[in-house]
Amino acid sequence: MNAWVGVILRVDLAAKTIEREPLNMKDAHDFVGARGLATKYFCDEVDPNVEPLSPQNKLIYMTGPLTGTGAASGGRFEVVAKAPLTGTIGAANAGGYFGPELKYAGYDGIIFENASDKPVYLYINDDVVELRDAWGLWGKSVYETTDLLIAECGESFKVSCIGPTGENGCLFSGVLNDKHRAAGRGGMGAVMGSKKLKAVAVRGTGSVNVARPVEFMDALVDARQKLKEHPVGGTGLAVFGTQVLVNIINESGALPTHNWRDGGYFPEADATGGESLADNYLVKNKGCFGCSIDCARVTRVPDGPFKSEGEGPEYEAGWSYGANCGVSDLAAICKASFLCNEYGMDPITLGATIACAMELSEMGAIPESDVGFKLRFGDPHAIVNLTEMVGKNEGFGKTLALGSYRMAEMYGHPELSMSVKKQEMPAYDGRAVQGMALEYATSNRGGCHVRGYMTSPEILGVPIKVDPLVTEGKASLLKLFQDLTALIDSLGVCLFTTFGLGLPELAAQYKHAVGTDETDEEILLKGERIWNIEKHFNIAAGVEKDTLPPRLLREALPSGPAAGKVAELHAMLGEYYELRGWDADGVPTDLKNKELGLANEA
Repeated sequence: MNAWVGVILRVDLAAKTIEREPLNMKDAHDFVGARGLATKYFCDEVDPNVEPLSPQNKLIYMTGPLTGTGAASGGRFEVVAKAPLTGTIGAANAGGYFGPELKYAGYDGIIFENASDKPVYLYINDDVVELRDAWGLWGKSVYETTDLLIAECGESFKVSCIGPTGENGCLFSGVLNDKHRAAGRGGMGAVMGSKKLKAVAVRGTGSVNVARPVEFMDALVDARQKLKEHPVGGTGLAVFGTQVLVNIINESGALPTHNWRDGGYFPEADATGGESLADNYLVKNKGCFGCSIDCARVTRVPDGPFKSEGEGPEYEAGWSYGANCGVSDLAAICKASFLCNEYGMDPITLGATIACAMELSEMGAIPESDVGFKLRFGDPHAIVNLTEMVGKNEGFGKTLALGSYRMAEMYGHPELSMSVKKQEMPAYDGRAVQGMALEYATSNRGGCHVRGYMTSPEILGVPIKVDPLVTEGKASLLKLFQDLTALIDSLGVCLFTTFGLGLPELAAQYKHAVGTDETDEEILLKGERIWNIEKHFNIAAGVEKDTLPPRLLREALPSGPAAGKVAELHAMLGEYYELRGWDADGVPTDLKNKELGLANEA
């Protein structure tokens, strides 16, 4: 077996049974691994109308063929289930060291079925696989759970787990591994918690073979050198982490501010950016398995009311708690971000939900008595206090745990939720970067930037620079980015490899790892196939059509380089559907299904 190890674990949490089964190699060929392969298993086995927090929803961990091989940044894996926040196919991607360890233990993935009647965790030590009691872990934070399991199982174990928010059904709770790496969006942690599955602890002593070792090593060396030499992947992210984007996006007029109400420019952005983080709180850089970028930040706020330490904040968390909430206190932003990791929840959705609550409160829609204190934009203590309330499932935190759409709907203003398909959009204003507007609207998991990162060409100029304010050409470029990203997620490598690598470099590593002579175009087609099977699931699940919040479509940006612009979705969506081979309603045609070998999915 090359690249894949050929074994799937199937765990019935109700019956407490564990079975090994051969990996479906046809599906592995057609859907690659990780995101694509897990989605194929899921769609074959689960009714699209399943209730996300019911025992009938399944939870799948899946690695990619390049995970653990030594491929450039090849340490990723995927967690797939129907997402409780959105009702879409949920696929959340994480780095760190857990994914490679699972393959070294001899497993490509794990399929969790049904629900346990009591808290358990899955113990994997090569061939020894068993469900163990987790009563002593229930209620513990991500950090505590990880430390306790390593103390119990051994220093060499890698731990993936949920925090208290996953246990309590917070709709945006994540699954975290290595304490700080998160499969963060859509609520995979809530699915895990509904199954009373607290954690997976794994140790592996095996290895992953590649088909053509010499050629694979040549491709790997070439890829690493190109990443090292790239100004974004080799310099910007390495020196300042993802927070380097704060000032770049702000100067482009695309940094959403005050719940996307007051334009794409935040005057105090510099105080919250990567440069300020490095000057004041950075301890050291850190990377995931096989990483040559080391974009993670180990940080410490040494004193003051927000004294804390952890990893991050990443750009999205820094924005959601910063400009989006009108907060310029970087120490408070760090503290709130650290708490998200500790309690196990998505800072993009939580920060955006707090920003939405701030706007609702300022307009009088949320009474002060509901929150417990006066809630206004710019309050650094509010973002920390509310994050703790969600983490502890207390007071107004229970309302915030529903996400911004359900909260805003409760208070009569769903239009103030800056979400797509009920998932909050991240830190790029689609009125100032038109391609990102199209990406948000069409993303298969709701508002998302990492399913087709159009900021790369529109702002960063990678691989080419295009005008962010025009709509021409954006549909074709986005389709390419979405298909390529689906492939990257499924290979088991980091999306940041695209800051230096293109399809030829990624395909070369894949071809020599698995031993295929497919063309680059044939390999990219697998990404398109994955995108379409996700779309089929969402259609069958009754997910709302592709659109944007009214604010982006109707309220022009008041200032900055994109002043006067709205998101011109109507100018791009029809062309996008046509390029995808879908009908005018966004449904894949019979011809497209046949082309991709998905005729049975329709």
